[in-house]
Amino acid sequence: MGKELTQDPSSMGLTDERIIHIPGLMSRWVRLASGAMAHYVTSGDTGPAVILLHGGIVGSSGTAGWRFMAPFLGANGFRVYCPDQPGYGWSDTSPAHWPTYGVKSHIDFVKEFADALCIDKFHLSGNSMGAGNSTHFVVAHPDRVLSVAFIAGPAVMLPEERTLPKNGRFTPNPGYVREEWDGTEKSMVDLMLGIIHKAGMVWPSLATMRNEAAYRQKESQAARGEAAARLASDPSYQQWANARERLPRIDIPMLLMYGIQDVLSPVENGFRQEELLPNVQLFYPDECGHQGQTDQPEMFNQVFLEFFRDGKVSWKTAEWAGVSRRRPISSKVVVEPPGGFPQPDPNYLEQFTREAKSKSKVAAS
Repeated sequence: MGKELTQDPSSMGLTDERIIHIPGLMSRWVRLASGAMAHYVTSGDTGPAVILLHGGIVGSSGTAGWRFMAPFLGANGFRVYCPDQPGYGWSDTSPAHWPTYGVKSHIDFVKEFADALCIDKFHLSGNSMGAGNSTHFVVAHPDRVLSVAFIAGPAVMLPEERTLPKNGRFTPNPGYVREEWDGTEKSMVDLMLGIIHKAGMVWPSLATMRNEAAYRQKESQAARGEAAARLASDPSYQQWANARERLPRIDIPMLLMYGIQDVLSPVENGFRQEELLPNVQLFYPDECGHQGQTDQPEMFNQVFLEFFRDGKVSWKTAEWAGVSRRRPISSKVVVEPPGGFPQPDPNYLEQFTREAKSKSKVAAS
């Protein structure tokens, strides 16, 4: 069943479902084979299917994560689906449907969701936790996926390999410590301001919606945390969850966009992914943090439109989005310009370090 979010195209207030109104998005529900009620927002009536998976910060949802991109893609020839994954948004809060088997709970959910909507093949993307879930889904079900665009992921690094915020050379805030949600809207705002680089993107209605979702999913999130501790010592689960050797063998178009100013997971973690994933084209967008589709919506919208529609990103858009020159650029993902691609330059991002230091000196004076 479908429900129009509001008749007022200018509103960003909350609907009777307590979802922020975004023009071009529809709120829908579907019953999965497991018996769970799944909530999602959708945009577009015809064209190839796109499934977008939100991140894992408390209060996240399909609406919160994709409020800029989903309507754009829907208006440009795609059928876009943004589900609330287990433990988030309006997902089923019944104990039987809590995500108690880690990432596999989410992968099973995505498959059931696509099956319930008769989506046999689709383009896939995810941000942060959603990027990790996209990684595991494409490894488990490569026959279902047409192409993948990751944002601030995917999950193929070992914990001890990750660069912490205090060691990030490019981060604008090396002293960043993630704000803990204490149940108040103020703490929700502080949490979001910490990871969203662009000012003005944390609307009051967004904070209210996220705060209510966090309360709604409190028990589910607690069960998820307990499961994570248990699964950390489960060798069978750890073997299943290890995508490090399998993702490089996937032969479908894949790209990864990693914001240079990411404070939650510094861009050096993107560098490491580039070393591990020769089949994934990296992009390093400037003025962009952990939730790039919110920080740079016009840029990300254009990259995704061209990638999903044409199979490749134009050279003009690729340059705008910071296509990586740390290794040879992939002609499978990026259109080669007249005269060929620039020569690889492992140190080309150093310019951003120099510029950041220069800005800091000016501010200090």
